[in-house]
Amino acid sequence: MLLIAILFILFFSVSHVIESQNHSRLSAKNSTFLVGMDGEISVDGDRLQEIVIDEKTNEKLLMKYIFKSSQEKYEIENIPVQKLLCRVSGELKKPTQANNPNAFQYETFLNRQQLYWIFLAKTNPFQSCMKVKASPLSLIKQLRSTGIKYLNDHFPSDIASLSSALIFGDREFIQPELLSAYQKIGIIHLLAISGLHVSLLMGMIFYVGIRIGITKEKMSKFLLAFLPIYAILTGGTPSVIRSVMMIFIGIAARKWRHVLKLQPCDAISLTLMFYLLLSPFSIFEVGFELSFAVSFALVISSSFIMKNYHNNLVRMLVTSFISQLSALPFLLYHFFEISLISVLVNLIFIPLYSFVLLPGVFLLAFWMFLIGAIPSPVITAFVHLIHFSNQLAVFFAAFKFLNIVTGRPSSEMLLLIFASCMFVFVYWEKNMKGWKVILLWVMPFFLLLLLQSVNRHLPVGEVTMIDVGQGDSILIKLPQGKGTYLIDTGGTPRFENEQWRQSIHSFEAGKDIVVPFLKGKGITVIDKLILTHGDMDHAGGSFAVMKELKVRQILIPSVASPNSTLLKIVAEAQNLGIPVVRAEDGESWSCDRASFKIVSPKKDFVGTSNSGCIVMLAQIGGLNWLFTGDLDIEGEKRIMRSYPRLKVDILKVGHHGSKFSTSPEFLDQYHPKVALISVGENNHFGHPNPKVVKSLLQRNIAVYRTDKQGAITYQYFEDKGTFETVLP
Repeated sequence: MLLIAILFILFFSVSHVIESQNHSRLSAKNSTFLVGMDGEISVDGDRLQEIVIDEKTNEKLLMKYIFKSSQEKYEIENIPVQKLLCRVSGELKKPTQANNPNAFQYETFLNRQQLYWIFLAKTNPFQSCMKVKASPLSLIKQLRSTGIKYLNDHFPSDIASLSSALIFGDREFIQPELLSAYQKIGIIHLLAISGLHVSLLMGMIFYVGIRIGITKEKMSKFLLAFLPIYAILTGGTPSVIRSVMMIFIGIAARKWRHVLKLQPCDAISLTLMFYLLLSPFSIFEVGFELSFAVSFALVISSSFIMKNYHNNLVRMLVTSFISQLSALPFLLYHFFEISLISVLVNLIFIPLYSFVLLPGVFLLAFWMFLIGAIPSPVITAFVHLIHFSNQLAVFFAAFKFLNIVTGRPSSEMLLLIFASCMFVFVYWEKNMKGWKVILLWVMPFFLLLLLQSVNRHLPVGEVTMIDVGQGDSILIKLPQGKGTYLIDTGGTPRFENEQWRQSIHSFEAGKDIVVPFLKGKGITVIDKLILTHGDMDHAGGSFAVMKELKVRQILIPSVASPNSTLLKIVAEAQNLGIPVVRAEDGESWSCDRASFKIVSPKKDFVGTSNSGCIVMLAQIGGLNWLFTGDLDIEGEKRIMRSYPRLKVDILKVGHHGSKFSTSPEFLDQYHPKVALISVGENNHFGHPNPKVVKSLLQRNIAVYRTDKQGAITYQYFEDKGTFETVLP
């Protein structure tokens, strides 16, 4: 008890000190810095990113820079990896906050790594630099960067990207679509360095050392010295540090077995304690949580569950199931979904990686380093093998119906899921047989289906204006699963860039904002996808929504000449078997207590895209809503003439509050009480126009803006509801 009390005080004190120091000592006024760089730069298209150290305050900064030319990019990429001290001018900006429910908390994520500012360099950050003596830590990091560059220079892209991930823990060069496929089917852990990778490499080094005549005692000492270096070489991720520390403790325990009598459970427990003592904020990282949860479950199960199974195939199946079950609560909290085929898919991919791909990349790297050339047939065969693995992953990921999307569970539901997983493990240890075992295994998945059903049939409805930056996307979710409609999808304009500017990890509002937002609410089906018009900032995200979710119907405006974006969406919808309806003035439908009516455009409208966008009047939650898309003043005049007596409580302000919409006459005729403006923060269009905002406020209309308040939600029960925002 005394030891427990001492440990509690120690951990509490360390955490308190680190928390109290977790703040910046810089201000936005600072513009010129003398920063230390160790060569670990990340380049994606025309953008550079690197963590640098301010020499004056010893504070870390996330430096970003946009290359001015392809020549500048080439020169910076080929700067010798070394420790540099550079004088750089630029601007400090705070990391962006999460403006949508359940979104990734980027600012919090950086703050927990003691990164409080993003430093936007104005000029080439390597223009005014001098070489300085590198510390041992910097030398190891430089060796890592050199190794990654060596792989990319000497191997085809497929082998280089996989080798960088499996040897150095760098997944930067793997295509995002492939990473997404691996994540969906639950095998993303194979691309992260874990105990399997570390054990295999240490085993290979130990075997080679013994074969060339080095004693076991000396090889054990060498591995103890090499393991911490290897942790830094591979990026120091939670899974790497856990694996390295556990193997380190295991080797040390065998070396001093007369003094240290440790079980595997002791090793992982000590690893967890040391890790959190040095880095308390790691407990919030999904990689940390998954790594320790799965490892702990496998360590404990090896003594109490695995001993009952002797067939290798059955043992692999059981191991895969244990891993998925122990990871379940964390996967649901962070990713909102789980794949039903992940257990079976792991049976294919774990042997493929364990016995073929992982040893293969190690051997090819050693071969290239020692000899300098690898026969072309060997390279070709390995490339084909990687292609097969990737295509298989994409094939399995295409089965969307095998993914259970639950949304983010509440705290109570999360505890219930965790308790059910523990219940399964406890009763599994009792060696139950027959149908009871099957019932035991499927119980957590029945709970997932229950959670999914509860989320779909909540008695509360909502209307949410999603913050997609400079664009529009509005979710209408009726109570008890009676209907789910999405008005526009946001989108990121695409420009034809030169090859050197093209990014691998490009941002797209539909993929990166709208789809995660919908999945976070447990939504997998869109009854009507209403695209007000074909501008990219309204319809560009449609492709991601159609790919990831089931869309039952798409509404587009009835215009004489749809633009190219709408035509592409219609073509993709036809390929997916989604019916497309041309919406026009006068069409209406109702569902439960809600009703919807299209009030513009007229059939086969001829005119500008904004003037001919879909405008919809809806009665939802006891209020009358007018959704206007990018409607301009001319369009407003037509609606005022056709519908002079519309009752409007909530107005979705047209065209992001530009000066070409929301005329004073329009406001005076319909007298809305609340105005919603979807607009990007500090956008270069100057939206919303100050005159429009002033006009709204002069009429005592409450104004909600996504650039100021993030996502805006009206949640209601029957005919009563309230507005709430993500940001105060």
